[in-house]
Amino acid sequence: MFKPVELKKFDFSSIKGISTEQLTQHYQLYKGYVDTINRIWGGEKKNDTRCIQLAQSYSANGVKLHQLYFENLGGDCKKSFGSILSLMERDFGSYSEFEKRFKDIGGVMRGWVVLAFDPLDKRLHIYGSDAHDEGSIWDAVPLLVMDVYEHAYMIDFGIDKKRYINVFFNNINWNAVNERLVKNVYNEKCHTLEHTVKKPRRGLKFWEK
Repeated sequence: MFKPVELKKFDFSSIKGISTEQLTQHYQLYKGYVDTINRIWGGEKKNDTRCIQLAQSYSANGVKLHQLYFENLGGDCKKSFGSILSLMERDFGSYSEFEKRFKDIGGVMRGWVVLAFDPLDKRLHIYGSDAHDEGSIWDAVPLLVMDVYEHAYMIDFGIDKKRYINVFFNNINWNAVNERLVKNVYNEKCHTLEHTVKKPRRGLKFWEK
């Protein structure tokens, strides 16, 4: 039986430097992807042509990426901490080096930038893509997602993509990023109020196993 994808609601009240108008218009695009994937999965188009398959992957990824993007914006913890910070320092040398590389990739991509944990080598990687369904890395766990399509910033920033990226970094919800790491890699619960993340019960960090 078909179960519609639910349209998620997001609290934009704590986001600074990106206007309500920009965020609201952006949200409407996300809503469009939810509507489209529900039409496809609901059987409006029953044939399995190439066109439908491409629309399916594009719309499904459009829903997922926008949900991740909106979820990792705002909140009351806008400074990196905990396990994600430790991993960034391990895999990029320092937080500042991670930030530089993430921003640089954002500057050259047309769609998305994703910090992900890849079980292939059990390390963090930054993946860039020009569209929802281009450049996706199967089985990698997305932890931090930035939308760099023009629709994400044109109302507020015009063509000043670099300024938008800087404002994005000022609004990252690092609680949300740590929660994704804990839920999908550690598979334990995150104590966000204490700004701490539980370590694996056996005493070893997952990357030392």
